[in-house]
Amino acid sequence: MTTTDWNPLLRDQFELPYWSELQSFVRAERQAHQVFPAHDDVFNALHFTPHAEVRAVILGQDPYHGPGQAHGLSFSVPQGVDIPPSLRNMHQELQSDLGIDPPGHGNLEAWAGQGVLLLNSVLTVRAHAAGSHRKQGWEQFTDRVIQVVSEKTESVVFILWGNFARSKAPLIASHHHIIESPHPSPLSASRGFFGSRPYSRTNAALEAAGRPPIDWRL
Repeated sequence: MTTTDWNPLLRDQFELPYWSELQSFVRAERQAHQVFPAHDDVFNALHFTPHAEVRAVILGQDPYHGPGQAHGLSFSVPQGVDIPPSLRNMHQELQSDLGIDPPGHGNLEAWAGQGVLLLNSVLTVRAHAAGSHRKQGWEQFTDRVIQVVSEKTESVVFILWGNFARSKAPLIASHHHIIESPHPSPLSASRGFFGSRPYSRTNAALEAAGRPPIDWRL
């Protein structure tokens, strides 16, 4: 992990046994299989959104496992890659919530650059094998990332979509704002994600806390 303002806050993790075991596991996986995202993109959520600038967190589970999709930001895909169904539903809700027309791409770097931490709980995955790198240590690391954000004194909005993300709520201090709903995946979006207005609610919570709102346009 290259040096960012996260480094001193997370450095203790790099000394723990699980960290070296996790890195050995990922190295072995890369030697034997195709693994996403690329090595240099694994920590993009932290590189694109400095700790000092975090205003909101959108928590995902693990990276997309198709070629060219994952680039280290939860729910995001690079320009020119087909928009995955969950992200298409996020765009649809963005339009109904704030009247923002869906963009012709799925790259969420514009959000990351405004302090929206796009964090997956697991940061790598074997190609075409969803969940293949779960329970290898990434969760311990990203739980610590959530705790480090929770230790910020200024209010942060945590957007928790689906039961997995909601399970992280106990890590979040009470002075922060939590927005929960079903996941935007096609399996659950119609059960309460559509109409949940997460974008306008995030901005309302930020403004109530005296923080600037996020420009959600992509």
